[in-house]
Amino acid sequence: MKILVIGSGGREHALCRKFLENPAVEKIYVAPGNGGTKLTPRCENVSVSGIDALAEFAKAEAVDLTMVGSEELLVAGIVDKYREKGLAIFGPDKKAALLEGSKAWAKTFMEKYGVKTAKYKVFTDPTEAKAYAGTCDHPLVVKASGLAAGKGVLICQTSAESLAAIDEIMIARAFQDAGDEIVIEEYLEGVEASILSITDSRVILPFISAKDHKKIGEGDTGLNTGGMGTIAPNPYVTKEVFAQFERDILAPTLRGINAEGMRFAGVIFFGLMINARGVWLLEYNMRMGDPETQVVLPLLENDLTELLQEALAGDLDKTELRWKPEHACCVVLASRGYPGSYGKGYEINGLDAVQNDWLAAGVAEKDGKLLTSGGRVLNLVATGKTLEEARQKAYSDVELVGFQGKYYRKDIGISKK
Repeated sequence: MKILVIGSGGREHALCRKFLENPAVEKIYVAPGNGGTKLTPRCENVSVSGIDALAEFAKAEAVDLTMVGSEELLVAGIVDKYREKGLAIFGPDKKAALLEGSKAWAKTFMEKYGVKTAKYKVFTDPTEAKAYAGTCDHPLVVKASGLAAGKGVLICQTSAESLAAIDEIMIARAFQDAGDEIVIEEYLEGVEASILSITDSRVILPFISAKDHKKIGEGDTGLNTGGMGTIAPNPYVTKEVFAQFERDILAPTLRGINAEGMRFAGVIFFGLMINARGVWLLEYNMRMGDPETQVVLPLLENDLTELLQEALAGDLDKTELRWKPEHACCVVLASRGYPGSYGKGYEINGLDAVQNDWLAAGVAEKDGKLLTSGGRVLNLVATGKTLEEARQKAYSDVELVGFQGKYYRKDIGISKK
């Protein structure tokens, strides 16, 4: 069996590792991949990009299954193109991908089908947006509606900050076309949780919960990033919380998918807020999370390749997910300066001494050496019988790996409450 994984980060490296647990997988192409996937047995990095070129490559190489890592190609319609050519691909079509591609469309969907979410309004005119923001209680959340690489959400403590956020998104165009439309919504206090799931549009099977640490600084301070570390399961997702999630968010989401005539096999990532008033949906993502994937997949006992095939066949109603009774922790090693400007091309040392698992993110390979090539460089992942055991194992490996400008948070998995 041949698989094509599209992407270049730690999530894609984690997916490759999980797919390779199936002995029937003889080859994985990774487009474009990174230095870690290049060194992974049975994996081959390929320089192919663009929807048409990727579809032609999959056809020419007789690829049996394509897995899309990031959101841009999904929103652009890669699944529709594959379907036209009769190729197997796991992910939402262009219509379903709007649940991530347009926060405004997604909020309308949530409201229409009774998904529990924060109150909101949508604007395309900055003057009208400012007038509305001036009437709102604060804190307030201002979001670019389109794709902004996870950085288009601004939490504003005062009216002045809200006005500045609207200018930043809509006038200065900090997130380019993603800011043509904005969502202004009430701020929800609480603890965030991530729940990935797999769907065939008939059922949604939720994965084990995870907790992301989005801010660059310890104690969840500073700028938002793509994620500085994760743990699974999320200790705040109790049985009661999970039951509320299924009742107030998962079930109405499935009703909406069917009512809208969406038919696809893919991932739905539920970004949640948990507080005294219940469980709320912050947003949908329509692909695997990064770095949530890195801690969820090591705990999954099911064969991932078979799981995706069952989803594509519409057979998930016969599938039961199985999870190891363990905990997982992922610590992200970043380049100093991220999420702003940072240096590249520094040699990475010590990976041969790592006792658990490492996944490459912003890593390039040159002349047999691994070099930094991105803001988030490496994911160090460990599992244990307890969260503290998993944390200690992951942080022990952190000390073994070095590169110029190495930065990481020291509090991944430590509750601030």
